[in-house]
Amino acid sequence: MAKLVLTNPAITIGGVDLADHVASVSLNLSYADVATTAFGSTAVTRVAGLGDHSVSLDFHEDFASGEVNATIAPLVSGTTEIVVKPVDETTSATNPQWTFTVLVTEWPLLDASVGDLASASVSWPVSGDITTATS
Repeated sequence: MAKLVLTNPAITIGGVDLADHVASVSLNLSYADVATTAFGSTAVTRVAGLGDHSVSLDFHEDFASGEVNATIAPLVSGTTEIVVKPVDETTSATNPQWTFTVLVTEWPLLDASVGDLASASVSWPVSGDITTATS
């Protein structure tokens, strides 16, 4: 089994490659827990309900044209497509590509202390399903 040290992922937001400004990415699948327990049962039974997925990103802030703030700030309160791959190479079974739409619910315009790197950390809900491509 191949191990992966994440050093060169592909991350595009609204078609803009921002991987060189991302310090962390976390794509999460989550489903509602729906009880199906009926009379006569001696334990709770369950099925997966609706998906409620999310993505969390930690950015190194950049206010230049075409960079982080210029790309994301105009998207707040709207939706945009995000594409993530573990390695910035050809999509394959060992390098899947996840494509999804997020609702951009937040954007910290500035978050830094004296001497710190200006950063922005967000967690956005996925709107709809996450598509996985392996070729």
